[in-house]
Amino acid sequence: MSTNKETSAVNRLRAIYKKTVVPALIKEYGYKNVNEVPRLEKIVLNMGLGDVKDNSKSFKLAVEELAAIAGQKPVVTRAKKSVANFKLREGMSIGAKVTLRGDRMYEFMDKFIAIALPRVRDFRGVSTKSFDGRGNYAIGVKEQLIFPEIVYDKIEKIRGFDVCFVTTAKTDKEAKSLLSLMGMPFKA
Repeated sequence: MSTNKETSAVNRLRAIYKKTVVPALIKEYGYKNVNEVPRLEKIVLNMGLGDVKDNSKSFKLAVEELAAIAGQKPVVTRAKKSVANFKLREGMSIGAKVTLRGDRMYEFMDKFIAIALPRVRDFRGVSTKSFDGRGNYAIGVKEQLIFPEIVYDKIEKIRGFDVCFVTTAKTDKEAKSLLSLMGMPFKA
């Protein structure tokens, strides 16, 4: 059972969403019902590992790093088709992904915004051009070293991965408002 201190740290971003983000979005867009207000549905972390498909030890280390970052065991993705040019056979392990929901999602987003992004070299904010037209936002992380869970001496290779924020917003403008009110540092 978790203590009140742990619970308050995990639910910090959820409390911010309920107390400040929802009223601000209702005022800005004039929603009639509180259930119309866009919310964060899930966060998906995806790491392509095609370069180490033959080396099982490297693949396992990369999956463990993704698990440490997400706080949840990743699902190994496999090739759907054989491609001779890439020396790829159907069923080979070529990546890993994690879908975060609920408390783990808010905890990851809080860690990503408050700790990881400020550790990026020459960080000026995240791009506003990475919305998909349906209210979802994707960002690429170039190196896993920006997360505090990764020990520099134990990494084998610097790897990047994608982070996709899936929202219930209907437009990119609503999704940008939601994410910026939750603390996402967009470029000015």
